[in-house]
Amino acid sequence: MTEPESPGPQRLRLLAGYLAGRAVDVAEAPAGQPAHTDGQVVFVSPGASAERQRREVLLYAVSVGAGSLDPALLRSLRGRGGTARRYLSVEGRRVLAELAHRLPLAAECCPGGAPHSSSAAASLQIARSRAKVDDPPPWFGVLKPLRVTGPAAPAGTPASEQDLHFEITADADADDDAPDDDEGPSEESKILKLFDNPLFNSEAVGDFLRKLLGSSSGSADNKSGGGGLRARAARQGRAAGPQARPLPTRIRFTDQANPAATVGVGGALHPEWDADNERYRPDWCRVIDYPFTAPAEFSAAAITPDDVLRRRLSRIGLGLKALRRRPDGDELDTEALVEMSIDLRSGYSAPEHIYVEHRKSARNLGVLILLDASGSVTDTDPAGLAVHDHQRRAAATIAATLEELGDRVAVYAFWSKGRSAVHLPALKTFDQRFTALSRARLNQLQPSNYTRLGAGIRGAGEILKTQAGTPNRLLLVLSDGHPYDHGYEGRYAEADAHKALDELRRDGVACLCLSVGADTDGDALERVFGSASYAAAATLAELSPRMDELFLASLRELAAPAPRA
Repeated sequence: MTEPESPGPQRLRLLAGYLAGRAVDVAEAPAGQPAHTDGQVVFVSPGASAERQRREVLLYAVSVGAGSLDPALLRSLRGRGGTARRYLSVEGRRVLAELAHRLPLAAECCPGGAPHSSSAAASLQIARSRAKVDDPPPWFGVLKPLRVTGPAAPAGTPASEQDLHFEITADADADDDAPDDDEGPSEESKILKLFDNPLFNSEAVGDFLRKLLGSSSGSADNKSGGGGLRARAARQGRAAGPQARPLPTRIRFTDQANPAATVGVGGALHPEWDADNERYRPDWCRVIDYPFTAPAEFSAAAITPDDVLRRRLSRIGLGLKALRRRPDGDELDTEALVEMSIDLRSGYSAPEHIYVEHRKSARNLGVLILLDASGSVTDTDPAGLAVHDHQRRAAATIAATLEELGDRVAVYAFWSKGRSAVHLPALKTFDQRFTALSRARLNQLQPSNYTRLGAGIRGAGEILKTQAGTPNRLLLVLSDGHPYDHGYEGRYAEADAHKALDELRRDGVACLCLSVGADTDGDALERVFGSASYAAAATLAELSPRMDELFLASLRELAAPAPRA
């Protein structure tokens, strides 16, 4: 007893796989869309006759098999609908004509006229030229270069450069799970064979040799070459406890209608600390970072220079720098000593600058300035200037000064409207210059909504850890220190913000809060930021004389032992 033939376009899967030379699925396109393919599935016209659907499968399956839809070949057709249509007409006629020699069915479908090209590259050249090209038949459908992907690599195949290239597509499926272990035993180490001696068959020596030589542990059937080196056992642990910090879950942004709209947009689902129940709420807050592209007037790009701030920040030294040819120092400068010896033998009395001095003047500092742009900073001082204006000017002055000193700087604002809408607009990323346009947009930023401080700190911390590219990293928060949002206030909000700062410090990121122009209770700031990680003043000029001390105190906290819970 045989199974009945499957209805619909699924019956053409065997034909599609034969023509393409690999597994290709067949399905109906969404309503209102013509036939097309993404390289993995041939989408036929919905509701069309069986004859037309068979022709569409013939065209696209043989195009996949002939390499006509290679993503590298179609890259130049992206965003060029007319050229893509001409290429489909020329290349479609060519592949169908070649198929007609070995499949009579294709001869019936082949449009009239001899093909004008001999290869896919030649068809592309014709499509991009001014030569006359006949319109393709309606059943040719459309070519969508943005959606076409190459064949899936078999399991265990190393990732290529093309696989690691990021493109925004309409695919919203999650990535495949990574394999749990290696596909097979590692290559036997020839160097470790030299140490096949009971003296070296110890765990400590084996670990040292592997790290030194870049070798992995030997295969299970090795009898020599480090076979006696004992490997540590690994076992699966129990489920994480309620106080274990969950990792952020990245958000994938796709837009089939307008893929370019999501360029530069990132974000993740972050946990939140529930102080009432002493546990984390995983994937609780949705934090979105995106370029801030509001209209700006260049007349608002002016920044008031602060010479005191520049002198203080220039004193920050975080690493030793070797200064050669010094009159005094820690060790001899060999090059300077040789040059002095040559000068003396030549009859010239050279100064005795033959030492190397190691001075703590190297910076290697990356700073992310996180500006509170919530509605709580709209209060004004006696002079009528809002807290937001004070902090906005402070952010611009500090960013311009740090950039002038050679540090890597980023400026982000933040506000929230519930746990599902925490915004991190980027006014300046680490890879951008602090241009007049960036300064103008910063000066025209207007506050709104609420302050979910913990989520903003976690989102900014992830950006700082992944994009700063420096060994020393500092998160500088400009805020009034009043965390508030829907279901987020009081002790709960303060504990979550404090927990977020502790997480960053454990990850090697220093944190400092400056409250400029705000009438904030010092005890509340200390509960959130700690006694050594915040400072408050009416203006930035009051903080400038001790800005180097504030920076270094925050960075020094990373070296201090963490208090026990």
